[in-house]
Amino acid sequence: MPTLLLRLVGPMQSWGTTSRFDQRDTGKEPSKSGAIGLLAAALGIDREAWNGDLQALAVLKMGVRHDRPGVLKRDYQTAQHIISADRSKVHETAVTTRDYLADAVFLAGLEGADRNLLERAHAALQNPVWPLALGRKSYVPAEPIWLEDGIVDAPLLSALAARPWLATPRNKEPTPERLLVSLESTNGSGALRMDQPLSSFADRRFGARYVHSEWVTLKPEARDAAA
Repeated sequence: MPTLLLRLVGPMQSWGTTSRFDQRDTGKEPSKSGAIGLLAAALGIDREAWNGDLQALAVLKMGVRHDRPGVLKRDYQTAQHIISADRSKVHETAVTTRDYLADAVFLAGLEGADRNLLERAHAALQNPVWPLALGRKSYVPAEPIWLEDGIVDAPLLSALAARPWLATPRNKEPTPERLLVSLESTNGSGALRMDQPLSSFADRRFGARYVHSEWVTLKPEARDAAA
């Protein structure tokens, strides 16, 4: 079954799934809703649309390889003239928090039987209809999201394990022999994630999925290529 691979590299990334009002969180890895949103932006899928390509993208199985986990950071911002939830008063100034991952590098994979859909998504990433961002509009990718030979005729885990390390070594940093991979579970086991798209992004309805983690060993030729 083919797998589409995405390179998610940037100085700032944010993949929130439980954000509420003035507190915006981020997960430790790209969310499925975020990855699907990237592809939807590239393909030019309207925010009101659900039936068709977006629904087909949502059923893809997702995995993420943690090439460089990044460092969790928090930014503080102020907003003015904020109306309270019950609309009873207006706050002249409100302090909001924005969590993000600094200097993270991920290899994401989306596996599905519809190769035509994956090929169209891969082509769209090279010439996107709308700008692409890593979770928030201001968090732009530092490198292209699309990869050469980005569609692999291999299952999700095999495709993630076979790709060379994406991060750039620093201060004689050795290439890791193994990397953590987070895989969408098919049997309902693992950690709960509330990032499964159930509707258009305008309706913003998300359901549960489960993710389990395991280590993959990079092939020797992959480590040589990255060195």
